[in-house]
Amino acid sequence: MIVLFGSSGYVGSFYKKMLQSKGLDFIAPTHKEVDLTDEKQLTAFLDKIEADFIINAVGYTGKPNVDACEENKVDCLLGNVIIPGILAKVCTKKGIVFGQVSSGCVYQGDKGIGPDGQRIGFQEEDPPNFSFRASPCSFYSGCKALAEELLVGTSCYIWRLRMPFHWQDHPKNYLSKLLFYSRLLDARNSLSEIEEFVRASFECWEKRLPFGIYHITNTGSITTREIVEKILASPLGKKLRNKGKQFLFFENEKEFLKHVKAPRSNCVLDNSKLLSCGIQIRNIEEALEEDLLKWQESSCQ
Repeated sequence: MIVLFGSSGYVGSFYKKMLQSKGLDFIAPTHKEVDLTDEKQLTAFLDKIEADFIINAVGYTGKPNVDACEENKVDCLLGNVIIPGILAKVCTKKGIVFGQVSSGCVYQGDKGIGPDGQRIGFQEEDPPNFSFRASPCSFYSGCKALAEELLVGTSCYIWRLRMPFHWQDHPKNYLSKLLFYSRLLDARNSLSEIEEFVRASFECWEKRLPFGIYHITNTGSITTREIVEKILASPLGKKLRNKGKQFLFFENEKEFLKHVKAPRSNCVLDNSKLLSCGIQIRNIEEALEEDLLKWQESSCQ
């Protein structure tokens, strides 16, 4: 039996769809059914079932963005540190393996340019440089890094997600955010196509890979301007031009920081560990172009 926590969230909803498509036996209890901040209640719940694997997609990212975490620090701590910590404690006692949706936002920048002219990304063993131990950082990023400290060494897969995107419009979709914000910061980042992230992360358990951290991002990196160019070159771009949409950019990061409450992580991650384990994932440019071709608007915004 697979247990999915956080199925009502953006990432969790894709796990639910994936598990359903595979026809797997799973349950997705709500917060009302199981309070993950209550160790005794969680233990009692797991005592009643034969859980083979637990997926934790619960987390607090804030609305409309991580700036909200600066004002709601208790909620951020509960969702991103306390709950994973309690899950790890209970799962360790019961001998249950679980997977934790984490974040690549614990890094800032990259490791320079390689011989091939490409940016060198951070690897899983590189210590976070955008955390409470390497400030300044956002409260959100600090919490995500802190949670990983609690989980390392346990029977847990830590899946680092990075700026998820998809072909369906949604407030949590990075592509939707680019369309929504009045001005953008041009920065280089790794990204995760959300359906690929979910599939690849689940394969870590299916293949019984060693426990630990995995960067589950599409291969390569890309700048905000390069993404905008792809948007404008897609069928969506024609619609946007007809509506008079313009993409405006901040002059630099210093100007951008005047308009936000917390600094942002912009970073490149190396996904070679994932690839070396036989898990396939597309190149970032290919994934973006294909999702933009399939783009579907929704009523979420």
